[in-house]
Amino acid sequence: MTAETSQTLDRGLRVLKLLADTDHGLTVTELSNKLGVNRTVVYRLLATLEQHALVRRDLGGRARVGLGVLRLGRQVHPLVREAALPALRALAEDIGATAHLTLVDGTEALAVAVVEPTWTDYHVAYRAGFRHPLDRGAAGRAILAARQTPVSEPGYTLTHGELEAGASGAAAPLIGVTGVEGSVGVVMLADSVPERVGPRVVDAAREVADALR
Repeated sequence: MTAETSQTLDRGLRVLKLLADTDHGLTVTELSNKLGVNRTVVYRLLATLEQHALVRRDLGGRARVGLGVLRLGRQVHPLVREAALPALRALAEDIGATAHLTLVDGTEALAVAVVEPTWTDYHVAYRAGFRHPLDRGAAGRAILAARQTPVSEPGYTLTHGELEAGASGAAAPLIGVTGVEGSVGVVMLADSVPERVGPRVVDAAREVADALR
């Protein structure tokens, strides 16, 4: 801690991070041990965070992340979208296919930014806000592949006809972006994805990840 920082705020943020990293919540004693502070301090931190709906406690006394974080999280997507758009525009124009940034939202994949090419006669209509299961489509499958085999140099995932008949997709995961789990990809009307598209999608995912760091 330095003279310019707040110890109480730091502890409160650490509480939120600890709770975000567990599916089962934490007790006051567990938080006290992890933070290295006494239980009274933890009680005060939780009471303050509860007032702002950032933390909730169940009947068993375990603290969990509260629904208030969703209001904060809604403001993240526009910032992520803005950072990703230059790379998505370049990808869409280069490949001649609809490019998209997809993030994890619970058990689904959510398209948060979409760019269509300007010079093609036709392309797949793919809109921001489109959702699909993580295990269907190149965007979701690329994310799941990165979960199973975390690597510093991502590969790419190809699919055909999983979300729309006659459409093929290619996607690569975002790597090394703290707090963001997602992928960058393209979708096109084709029986198969041309060979050069996969590596180009990997490059675009790397550009987006760099913009978000």
